[in-house]
Amino acid sequence: MGRSCFPRCGFARIIAWLQLVLGILVIVVSISSLFRFYSAGFFVHNEDICRHFYGPKDVYQSFDINDRIAEVLTTIENLHKKLEMNLQQMEKSNTRLEYKNYLEVEVLRPVYSAYTALKQLRLPKIGNGTVKEESLIDTFTTEEIRKYIAPKENRIGKINFYGTEKIYNTIGHACVLMKKELEEYMDYDIGSYCKDDWNLAQKLMVNGCDPLPRRRCLTRASKVYQKPYPINESLWKLPDDRNVRWGNYQCRNFGCLSGKNPKRGYTKCIGCFEMEKEKLKWVTNTSLQVDFLIRDVLAITPGQIRIGLDYGVGTGTFAARMRELNVTIVSTALNLGAPFNEIIALRGLIPLYATLNQRLPFFDNTMDLIHTTGFLDGWIDLLLMDFIIFDWDRVLRPGGLLWIDRFFCNKKDMEDYTYMFQQLRYKKHKWVIAPKSQHQVYLSAVLEKPPRAI
Repeated sequence: MGRSCFPRCGFARIIAWLQLVLGILVIVVSISSLFRFYSAGFFVHNEDICRHFYGPKDVYQSFDINDRIAEVLTTIENLHKKLEMNLQQMEKSNTRLEYKNYLEVEVLRPVYSAYTALKQLRLPKIGNGTVKEESLIDTFTTEEIRKYIAPKENRIGKINFYGTEKIYNTIGHACVLMKKELEEYMDYDIGSYCKDDWNLAQKLMVNGCDPLPRRRCLTRASKVYQKPYPINESLWKLPDDRNVRWGNYQCRNFGCLSGKNPKRGYTKCIGCFEMEKEKLKWVTNTSLQVDFLIRDVLAITPGQIRIGLDYGVGTGTFAARMRELNVTIVSTALNLGAPFNEIIALRGLIPLYATLNQRLPFFDNTMDLIHTTGFLDGWIDLLLMDFIIFDWDRVLRPGGLLWIDRFFCNKKDMEDYTYMFQQLRYKKHKWVIAPKSQHQVYLSAVLEKPPRAI
């Protein structure tokens, strides 16, 4: 008898939850509408009318919409906690999976979304003055972008510790040229899960929409994420495949990314996912004169290289070798066909998700070493390269080393590129040019930034 009643009881329970959710949404819509009317000036703005219906004392004890919103928020928050507790109890009692999924998808998520949306009503809105002041805002229609780029005035007119009256959130100027893609990127439910759109974000970045705006949604991760390996294992061991979201790659595991696989999905750093080969880099002599060893470069300024930047494409092997020598290296990385950022981090190293478009996020005269390989080759525009090299010079400290590793270009262009590297008048410790092919040459060099009198 109890079993035959179960479907009917379950259906009645679902209907009850649905009625509860609809009731909450009615409250949310009502409060939202009341708040909009209140903000628009339909209530208690004409004191003569107020005095006609109320006494002078009542006029100044006006209705506080924020207090009422707080009450509703508290009610919804408490309800949300109760629903979560019920969901946990259902999991323990092995209740039918469809009821659990219904409660999670159709009840918990809408209630939380309503709670988050109502909470946003308490935030200051973009005023007309702000919109007029910042014409860039009018370029976009998505409300979340407009809220992000609008200047945020300090509270109660104070000057902040930056010495300014407002905070300006930045986006790349090329975002205006990619309005459709940026609005797609910023179209999400506040407080809910972000879409799995890191590839859209990277497309925006590499096309100049960099930096991207911050978002107020929850980043997705692998559903079966595992604990990383201990640091004594992780440097030279491929990470667990389950720690990467593979949906936007041709490969679905690290083994597939082997250099032997012609359909691996990336073209740079062939073999850089093969740890046995990676272990040989910068520590084993090769037949090429342009291959310098780490120990020889560090011997140039013994004990002075402590922190640095690896500017290139790779899986963090240079940083791994330097870590073994107690040198901390930050590795720039983009996920160009493979999860480069993830593997660097899972090896226990520091990835810097950065493009060629942006200024390095380091202060002046702070790096002991900049190492570059496999990224800045003969394809790069000379003017762009000039800006990049001067930015390297900015962050290198006096006495810091610039290690140019296997830069290659056409023979006819080498004179132009060597001028780029020599114009800053760095001290040459190593400088080797060697043939790469019939029409191309390699350049490897180690240069020291001179002290400059102020």
